[in-house]
Amino acid sequence: MTAEQFLNKEIAEVISTLYAQPAPDAALQLQATRREFEGDFTAMMYPLLKISKKSPEQTGEEVGNRLLQQCPEVASFNVVKGFLNIKLSADFWHKQFAAIAGSERYGMHPSSGKTVVIEYSSPNTNKPLHLGHIRNNLLGWSVAQLLEANGHRVIKVNLVNDRGIHICKSMLAWQKWGKGETPESSGKKGDHLVGEYYVLFDKEYKKQQAALKMQGKSDADAAKQAPAIGEAQEMLRRWEQGDEETVNLWRTMNTWVYAGFDETYQKLGVHFDRIYYESGTYLLGKKMIAEGLQKGVFMRRPDGSVWIDLTADGLDQKLVLRSDGTSVYMTQDLGTAQQRYEEYHFDEHIYVVGNEQNYHFQALKLVLGKLGYPWAAAIYHLSYGMVELPEGKMKSREGTVVDADDLIDEMIATARETSTALGKLDEIPADEQQRLFEMVGLGALKYFILKVDPKKTMLFDPKESIDFNGHTGPFIQYTHARIKSVLRKAAEQALQPALTDAAWMEKEISLIKLLHAFPAKIREAGDEHSPALIANYAYELAKEFNQYYHDVSILKEPDAALKKQRLLLLQQVAAVLKTAMNILGIALPERM
Repeated sequence: MTAEQFLNKEIAEVISTLYAQPAPDAALQLQATRREFEGDFTAMMYPLLKISKKSPEQTGEEVGNRLLQQCPEVASFNVVKGFLNIKLSADFWHKQFAAIAGSERYGMHPSSGKTVVIEYSSPNTNKPLHLGHIRNNLLGWSVAQLLEANGHRVIKVNLVNDRGIHICKSMLAWQKWGKGETPESSGKKGDHLVGEYYVLFDKEYKKQQAALKMQGKSDADAAKQAPAIGEAQEMLRRWEQGDEETVNLWRTMNTWVYAGFDETYQKLGVHFDRIYYESGTYLLGKKMIAEGLQKGVFMRRPDGSVWIDLTADGLDQKLVLRSDGTSVYMTQDLGTAQQRYEEYHFDEHIYVVGNEQNYHFQALKLVLGKLGYPWAAAIYHLSYGMVELPEGKMKSREGTVVDADDLIDEMIATARETSTALGKLDEIPADEQQRLFEMVGLGALKYFILKVDPKKTMLFDPKESIDFNGHTGPFIQYTHARIKSVLRKAAEQALQPALTDAAWMEKEISLIKLLHAFPAKIREAGDEHSPALIANYAYELAKEFNQYYHDVSILKEPDAALKKQRLLLLQQVAAVLKTAMNILGIALPERM
C-alpha cells in the first residue's frame, strides 16, 4: 500500500467517525506538501465544510487531531488556510523503504491488458534524418518505454514515406545528373547521397522558375509550368502504373536510403517492431475512399479530385485523392490505420508527429469516424514542438537542416573535449574511454531533448547539454557512477548493504520519499505521454542524493548497522536512476 493509499484510508475513517458521513472524493485527493510548508502530504478541507459546519481551519484541526489519536504513523500536522499538512513518522517511511528494497521491478506496473501502437520516425526517403527526426525518434522510443513500464503491450511502428513526388524528385535528378553514382562508388551514406540529388533537383527547379518569371509568368504559373516539376509528376504517374524501369530505380535508391537510416537508428539506440511502407498501404487507402464515395462520405469534383467536407467540424474541405488519381498523405494514412487495427486491435494509436501536422491528424480522426470505424476515437496525436540550435553552432550538409549524423558525431566530440578538459575520465583505461565518450555524448543529447515538455519548442545547445554540474544527462550519469564507486569500495571491504533498525536522518527520509514517488511518477508520465516528467524526476533524485552525499559519511560511518543501511539506500537510488534513465533510452556508466 502506498503512502497516499494509506492516508486516504485513514482520513476516510476519521471523517466518518467525526461527521457520521462518508468522505467526499475531493477530500481524499492528496498532494505532496509544498516545500515551504512542513509535511509530506496535504489534504484540502474545503470539501468537508458542508458536513463539518465549521471553518476550514477548525475542520483541519479536528481532522488532524483525530488522525494523531487514531494513527500512530502520523507524526504531526499543521493547518494553513484550510489545507491540512500531514507529516508521517520515520517508522512509516522505514517500512516503505523495506518494500522498495524488496521489490524486484520497483516502479514497473503490472499488465494492464491494453495494447498501444505508437508510430514514430516516419521519414521521407529523399533525404537523411535531421535534428527534427532526432527529437521525434527519441520521444517516440521513450514514450514506448514509458507505456511498457505502465504495463501496456506496446507495438513500435515506423511508416516510411517511400513514394510520392518527393522521392521522384531525387530519382529524376539522379537519372539526369547521377552518372551512375552509388554509395559504394562515392563513399557516402545512402541517405546522404539521395538527399544531395533532392537538393540538386530543387536548385534546377528554382532556376527554371526564375527563367519563366523573367518571361513574365506569375510565381504560381512558374511553379506549375517549370519542366522539372512536370517531369517529376510524370515519373510519379509511371510509378503508380507499375512502369518497370521507374519501379526498379525506386527500389534501388530506397535501398540505399534504408541502409543509411539503419545506421542512424543504431547510433540513436532506437528500433521498431514493425515497419510499414506507404507504397504498401496507399492502395488500401484508395479502396477505402472508393467505398466512402459510394456512401456519400466523400465528394468528387469536376476535375476528378476527391474531397471531404469537414466545415461542420470546424475544419475545411480536405483533399484525399488528386485529380490524376495519385494519392496524398491522407490516402495512405487511412489505409495504414485500418491495417494496423486489423493486425493489433489496439486500444490506443499514438502518432508522434510535429505540431505542424495538427490539422492533418484532426482530419484523419474525423474522416475515419465518418467512415464508420469506432476505433477512430483511439487515435491520439502526440504533437511536439520544433527543436532549434543557436546560430553558428553547427552546419548541415544542405546548409539549412541540421543533419542527424553530424549532430551525433558533434555530441561525441563535445563529450570527449569536455571530459578531457575536466579530467573526468583520467583514471579510465584508454580502451574504455571511447565507449564512455559515446555514452556521455548520446546521454547528453537524449536528456537535453527529453527533459523538455514535448509540446514546447526547444533550443538545443550542445555545449550546455554536457555540463557535468547542470541539469543534464551527464550530471545524472556521473551521480550513478559515483554511487557505484562507493558500492564497489564497500564490497572490497566485505560490507553488504542491508536493512537494519538504525534510525534514519531527515536527509535520508527525503531520499526515501523521492524513491516512494517513482511508481506514481511513471503512471503520471504515461498518462500524459511525457518523458519529461521522468527526466526531471531523475534529476531531482540525483540532485537530492548529491546533497546527501556531500553532507553524510557513508563508508567512514562508525555505526556498522547504519553503514549497511546507508549502503542499501545508495543501492536503491542507483537502481531507480537506472530504471528512469532506461525509459529515456540513456545508458548509465558503472564508473566515470
